[in-house]
Amino acid sequence: MDTRKVQRLGPSTLAMTLPADWAKEHGVEKGDEVTLRRGSKGALTVMPESADREESEAIIHADELDARAVERAIIAQYVLGRRIIHVQQEEGALSSDHINAIYQAETQLMGLGVIEETPESIAIRCSVDPEDFTLDNLLKRLENTGSTMRGEAVKALAMGNPDLAQRALNRERQANKIFVLLLRLIFTAYQNPTLARAVGLDDGFALIGYRSIAKNLELTADNAEDIAEIVLESEDHSLAVDSATMRRIREFTDRVDEVTVLAVEAAVERDYDLTIEVRELFKEISDREDEILDDLSEMSNEDLLQVREVLVSLQQTAQYAMRNAEIAANLALNEESEHVTIH
Repeated sequence: MDTRKVQRLGPSTLAMTLPADWAKEHGVEKGDEVTLRRGSKGALTVMPESADREESEAIIHADELDARAVERAIIAQYVLGRRIIHVQQEEGALSSDHINAIYQAETQLMGLGVIEETPESIAIRCSVDPEDFTLDNLLKRLENTGSTMRGEAVKALAMGNPDLAQRALNRERQANKIFVLLLRLIFTAYQNPTLARAVGLDDGFALIGYRSIAKNLELTADNAEDIAEIVLESEDHSLAVDSATMRRIREFTDRVDEVTVLAVEAAVERDYDLTIEVRELFKEISDREDEILDDLSEMSNEDLLQVREVLVSLQQTAQYAMRNAEIAANLALNEESEHVTIH
């Protein structure tokens, strides 16, 4: 940690020097302007003018990478906030597999498009502006997408409707796009604190928590995908249970939906009371999986396994919501409220 002594330059002016190595690294010279950003708990961040410039470009050298590795590298550079990503082959032309991987990555990422293409190189540009989104709204969109998938998948089970299950599966791509966009904005705001306010935060304190919440929501969408796949794989596209059991499963789903919505709301509103409500709701359904399994009529191992997989997916979703509520509690208790006074 570097410390600086504050000096008085005039009757109402205080000043301190900037570290020489920092100034050299960021090209700050006498007469340049820097940005001062006030944060929580008295923090003051100094940002060089270069921090407000366009995001950097990245070049991915494809010569020693297979197609899957190229695709992963593009997604990583997108998450890291690159504005333009070049994929190029130093010797010869890009292979068909590489080209397909580039276009496959493009379809997975929001705001990404090819802007230039030659036999040896393809350039893709991200048109996403951080100010077009807030992290809170994206978290809500991701939660809503997962809940919609889950509702469609369980309804498909109840009705034996494979088309409805396929609709749920088709939403998975949108859920993944929102998740990766969240990661991009979180990483960008971390690297450049001046952008934290642009994505809806007063400071960067919440970024780590938001990263975990986003991952938990992405996993709940995966749980819904698992249920939809059971519909497509099972005989008659439904579970071998009676109508009363299916009704209990749908009621269980409704309660899980309530928990996931409240947990995200608690995080974005910094509401400690809502986290307590989530805990109480979770306690009510924490044994629901075992209760339904214990009451099942005798059935084949294969049918029992499918029922258990559905219930496990729902229970895991509720557990992810509880993790989000725990993060929300930490965010809420970092601010003054009727419950907490901070000195």
